[in-house]
Amino acid sequence: CFIFFEFFVIIKQWSLFRLSLRNYQFVLAMDFAIEEINKNPLLLQNMSLGFDIYNVLHTEWRTLEPPFFWLFLSDKVVPNYNCRRESKSVAALTGPSRITSAHTGTLLQLYKIPQLTFGPFDPILSDHDKFTSLYQMAPKETSLVLGMVSLMLHFRWTWVGLFISEDHRGFQILSDLREEMDKHRICVAFVEMIPVSTVSFFPKTWSKHHQVIKSSANVIILYGDSDFLEVLMNTLREILMTGKVWILNSQWDVIRSHIHLILDSFHGQLIFSHHHGDISGFRNFIQSANPSKYPDDFYLVSLFLVFLNCSFSESQCGTYKKCPHNASLTWLPGNRFETAMSEESYNIYNAVYAVAHTLHEMLLHQIQMQTVGNGKEPCLHPFMKSIQFNNPAGDQVTLDEQRKLEAEYDILNFWNFPEGLRHKVKVGKFSPYGLHGQQLSLHEDLIEWNSRTLENPHSVCSESCGPGFRNSPQQGKAPCCFDCIPCPDNEISNGTAAVLVVFMKHRDTPIVKANNRALTYILLISLTFCFLCPLLFIGRPSMATCILQQTTFGIVFTVVTSTVMAKTLTVILAFNTPNYLIPICTLIQLTACGIWLGTSPPFIDTDTNSEHGHIIIVCNKGSVVAFYCILGYLIFLAFGSFTVAFLARNLPDTFNEATFLTFIMLLFCSVWITFLPVYHSTKGRVMVAVEVFSILASSAGILGFIFGPKCYIILLRPERNTLYGFRNKTHSMYNEVLKLNSCVY
Repeated sequence: CFIFFEFFVIIKQWSLFRLSLRNYQFVLAMDFAIEEINKNPLLLQNMSLGFDIYNVLHTEWRTLEPPFFWLFLSDKVVPNYNCRRESKSVAALTGPSRITSAHTGTLLQLYKIPQLTFGPFDPILSDHDKFTSLYQMAPKETSLVLGMVSLMLHFRWTWVGLFISEDHRGFQILSDLREEMDKHRICVAFVEMIPVSTVSFFPKTWSKHHQVIKSSANVIILYGDSDFLEVLMNTLREILMTGKVWILNSQWDVIRSHIHLILDSFHGQLIFSHHHGDISGFRNFIQSANPSKYPDDFYLVSLFLVFLNCSFSESQCGTYKKCPHNASLTWLPGNRFETAMSEESYNIYNAVYAVAHTLHEMLLHQIQMQTVGNGKEPCLHPFMKSIQFNNPAGDQVTLDEQRKLEAEYDILNFWNFPEGLRHKVKVGKFSPYGLHGQQLSLHEDLIEWNSRTLENPHSVCSESCGPGFRNSPQQGKAPCCFDCIPCPDNEISNGTAAVLVVFMKHRDTPIVKANNRALTYILLISLTFCFLCPLLFIGRPSMATCILQQTTFGIVFTVVTSTVMAKTLTVILAFNTPNYLIPICTLIQLTACGIWLGTSPPFIDTDTNSEHGHIIIVCNKGSVVAFYCILGYLIFLAFGSFTVAFLARNLPDTFNEATFLTFIMLLFCSVWITFLPVYHSTKGRVMVAVEVFSILASSAGILGFIFGPKCYIILLRPERNTLYGFRNKTHSMYNEVLKLNSCVY
């Protein structure tokens, strides 16, 4: 005895006069899943599944007509009366519209009929107090915002516009986007909340949107459901010829659009589509589907008549040519019908399997049929709430929203060249489960941009200021918008603090940990004081500045050189930091400075010989011998660091730091050895300028050689900043050190 369990599919806006190939793929996906299940001897033995399809008219007030007809099998609605004998109804599939699913759900829950929705996940439908029998098949979009922001960071887009539907999902995504963009200093150029109603959208806001498209933001995010995105694209198609990058969620369907897409309008946009496994048999099923196999499918017959101008029916031979025996849906134009399974079709496929597994589980437990409504039907809810299985593609499916995994996304690039191609190419993937810096993967060589150039699009409000300039915020505008004005006299632009902020922000990444965070912070703070030391040489000398000029310079640079030596020894000792090196070296310099100040400290003096006719107030160093002792001690530390770093340059250090330390100390020694003869050959204000230049040159060299490569990896190449690569290289370094030690012994 075979029992046919009927399914109820509600498809919005589907009629022969407007052939919706996207919706027809939903039907094919259901048919394919049911055929697979009915042929599977391990699932629902001695039972078969079947389904009915009902159309929902566009007007919301007629949404409940098909559910009433399905429940009571009568044009005249008689509630709670059903003469259905030959089969039992166990579940309903609704979608993709949320409104359709919500209206239907209020009716179906009265009869305890499980309802599975295949549209996008909606928080409103998750209200189990209101929808007690509704299950959503789509994954949650909790990681969509993170994926979009990661894409912006990858291409360094910091000036982005937002077109978002004015509904509860739109407001939620806007809030999440603002929060995530603020974290990464990405500015919102404009926000346009578009009413979902096409009537209210078109006449009132056209002129304003025309101005928005002319915004300097070259990247715009569009978010909404399929109906909203189709209407918005149809409305904006005349003004999209601006070379902008459009980032969309997966609900926009190019096959559904009935406008003539032109290259400048839509070519090059990026679409975030839910990643799902490949259902290998679906494409073969599509290839074999034709009217001779399914003669009762009037929609399939109509497709062959409209697109292929042929028929399998003998009665229509005089009007249409006879279709070849191998004719199939794959013969339809590729820009009109997709043979790859769409997101909604994949959700339908999983929904059918969910019902089948639930029925199978119920029968295994030999549960008696319970009375529901006015007839005897299986009660699936106790089993459906806890059902979990792997579908034929290997993906895990669960109906419990608490156990649903975060969605992974395929990043698709829309190609519309030649005109009308309408081809979506996978160019990347975003996975929230990836390691930090490896969640986003892209094949940039596959991406086609709307700008008709090979370069990646640029979207910033203001370009970064160069050396000698600083940012001046533009009043009333976002922080990303600023003017570059020259630094005032006696001031310089300083990036040391910015480097410190970068390292503190990424303190938990492998490259920062590998270089000893404590030493890194000490070095950056010391370098900050090094860059501030020249300020003591500016202005009228005083007793305090004369004393602080040389002593501060000597102590701060001692901390810098001893820290560099400690980092060098860290490479030699395989990450065992010499903790007492910096205090000991600094204490020696402090002692020397104390002796200098106690015996012959610097004092204010006058210089009448350097410039004729001028008396220059200068700082006399007091004891010249003490000054050169302090300077000689610095050169001694630098030369020692250079020697150790040079000997360790070939060790397999993870980020090649020993090599950079060698260049740093070589530069430092070169600057201060050159300083000695130049300093002695000058007088007056030129002597001060030479010392200031030497301080800045050595500080900038240390900052650039040590932290420049690391900032490059942290900010521009985060994929290299991984724990996996670090561990491999650290292990090889440790083995090399052991090998060297064994040679010594």
